[in-house]
Amino acid sequence: MSRGAAGWCCLVLWLPACVAAHVEDMGNPVIQTRTSLFLRDFSSALSPLGLRIHDYLYFQVLSPGDIRYIFTATPAKDFGGIFHTRYEQIHLVPAEPPEACGELSNGFFIQDQIALVERGGCSFLSKTRVVQEHGGRAVIISDNAVDNDSFYVEMIQDSTQRTADIPALFLLGRDGYMIRRSLEQHGLPWAIISIPVNVTSIPTFELLQPPWTFW
Repeated sequence: MSRGAAGWCCLVLWLPACVAAHVEDMGNPVIQTRTSLFLRDFSSALSPLGLRIHDYLYFQVLSPGDIRYIFTATPAKDFGGIFHTRYEQIHLVPAEPPEACGELSNGFFIQDQIALVERGGCSFLSKTRVVQEHGGRAVIISDNAVDNDSFYVEMIQDSTQRTADIPALFLLGRDGYMIRRSLEQHGLPWAIISIPVNVTSIPTFELLQPPWTFW
């Protein structure tokens, strides 16, 4: 497949489409979406430095090797920043405590890195602000339902009128669980990831999705 006279190569992939349903999260409305399959042309979906709002964003785990996959996340709808640069190698540090609703016992390790936190206990915005206050570059919030391998939650502001500047992403619960489990098995305090990943630049045979996720 080509695009225009320049003949740009386009990678057409199976991606989750969304069917929306309203749910509540700590008293704040969110949109929960169920994935189905459709073909999408990624030639204009990604820019070199990040994604537009409402798009999917991709990151790759580089270490540990047993979870060296490309993961799909969704940016918060109406709060947080965007990625203005690509991090070729940056730490993904599970927050302690996992819900990140207050002071973090491992906040020193999150400074200038990306935090992995769990949904629940407080609003998505509150978690993002906690990570920001600890110097994190971004936060990835995984669902607290560890069997969730297909439902994305659209994260929106709470009613406090507060703001956050760092990117906030939602990750499937199954993906978050598998990342944490691998780190525990290897006795590692963090994973090493590359984010954001432009999937259009990766040959099809190198495009690795988690085997437990339905694409």
